[in-house]
Amino acid sequence: MPAQQTNYLPTWTTERVEILRKGVEAGLSCREIAAQIGVSRNAVIGKVSRLKLAREKGGVVRAATREPADGRRPRATVKLRQIIVRSTLAEPDHTMEEPIHNGHTCSLFELSKETCRWPISTPGAEDFCFCGNPPIEGLPYCAGHSRLAYRVGSQRQRS
Repeated sequence: MPAQQTNYLPTWTTERVEILRKGVEAGLSCREIAAQIGVSRNAVIGKVSRLKLAREKGGVVRAATREPADGRRPRATVKLRQIIVRSTLAEPDHTMEEPIHNGHTCSLFELSKETCRWPISTPGAEDFCFCGNPPIEGLPYCAGHSRLAYRVGSQRQRS
């Protein structure tokens, strides 16, 4: 049986890569760049990732890195860690074994930013619900469930 010949054209030609780079430099969205090139948005996202391009505020292109050059963590990570530590230290008398009051249980449809999102029971079971207590500001869980979800390094047992 003869081999079937296909006319394969590469998706990412040098011209398309150049249009991609210029689009990223200009601060265009991946959807806008994809429309210019004639490929899908996901193709643009993948190529931007493989080329390690990222947009800074103001449209400057830089190589993407996992950690900042100065070795510090991003502000969002530091802020979340501070919220977690404050919430944990705010209740020093509580222990991990202390029961959590679940008097405000709610269904999935009743969840909001004003309710703890900790699941209770097994999804699909008749008694499945969410905690529903007021959450700690900036976190999805109440104080009791935050103790379970976020454990500060100094409280972990070292072996």
